Amino acid sequence: MFRSIRFGLALAAAGFLTLATASAETIKLGAILPLTGPGGLIGTQQQKGIQFALDHINAKGGVRGNKIEVVFEDNQAKPDQSILSFNKLVDLQSLPIIFTAYSGPSLAMAPLATRKKVLLVNAGAQADALAKASPFLINTLPTIGDEIAVLCQWLVKNGKKNAAILFENSAAGISGRDNYVTHFKAAGGTIVAQEPTQFGQTDFRPALLKLADAKPEVMLVSITAAAQQMAQQYKQLDLKFAVAGTTFLQDPALIADPAAEGFMHTQLQSQSPPALAAEFKQKYNAEMEFFVRQYYTASNILFAAMDKVLEEKKPITGENVRDAILKIKNFSGLVPVVFNSNTASVPFDLKVIRGGHDEQMVELKAQ
Repeated sequence: MFRSIRFGLALAAAGFLTLATASAETIKLGAILPLTGPGGLIGTQQQKGIQFALDHINAKGGVRGNKIEVVFEDNQAKPDQSILSFNKLVDLQSLPIIFTAYSGPSLAMAPLATRKKVLLVNAGAQADALAKASPFLINTLPTIGDEIAVLCQWLVKNGKKNAAILFENSAAGISGRDNYVTHFKAAGGTIVAQEPTQFGQTDFRPALLKLADAKPEVMLVSITAAAQQMAQQYKQLDLKFAVAGTTFLQDPALIADPAAEGFMHTQLQSQSPPALAAEFKQKYNAEMEFFVRQYYTASNILFAAMDKVLEEKKPITGENVRDAILKIKNFSGLVPVVFNSNTASVPFDLKVIRGGHDEQMVELKAQ
């Protein structure tokens, strides 16, 4: 039986590596992330999280003497560009494992991953469809429905029984909207209005005014970009209803903005040890934010599984690494991560933005 592997001690490997070539190789992984465009801020955080983990493992000599390298591709959070990048990394460079992000791109690549047995590792997207999109898609965080179900129960229990929904017309946004409708009604509340926005949109005033006409007690938010602009316009319009959302609202710029005062959101737990956070800040002159931590964690999960595959004298393939993750099952590091399926369970909290900081209101548990 495999025991839980602590990230700090885990080694890693990736690439089509056989036992015969397991000495002094450079092993390549892929990463298809939004490094420019509306998702660029998040994508570059994800890139830094991967690179930070790579720097750590390579500083220790790599994986059983093998250095690790990642080939980054910019998809601008576009599904069609993601498919082009996937084919480039797999068909031309034969990479068996690729980091991915954002629901639309991940879902677009999922059928290709199944057909070509390439492992996709997602640590940022949460659309419900990701859980069943492909046996070769590993999600190191839960789908959005887990957070929304508990958030809705808490809101209705605490007197917010009439809700409006502001959602992004994308895979992630629509998934969140559908979950809000289902779970808010199940909790005993009423949805009084819904308004869509487009990914990358920065003018939310028309949608906010339409939602305000319905006189909700709370606005449920399911957008993945421009949350700070939304908050500023909410404040400019002097709207009085409460605002609540999920991990999507953990954006540092949003939290620091006085316009977001009082916004509530669920937040997947993850913490950076002080020494690790200080090392990251010295290297990148930036805080070790949520998506940095997510992809640092995902990298170490991957590394631990790859090390197990090599220990068992098996070749590194997408299928073998996926099986190792599911067999190991329990990972501990910046946050406990448990795989009872290809989609992990992670504890989360309900937080409120006050004075430019997130304050914890209560720890929540998925039903």
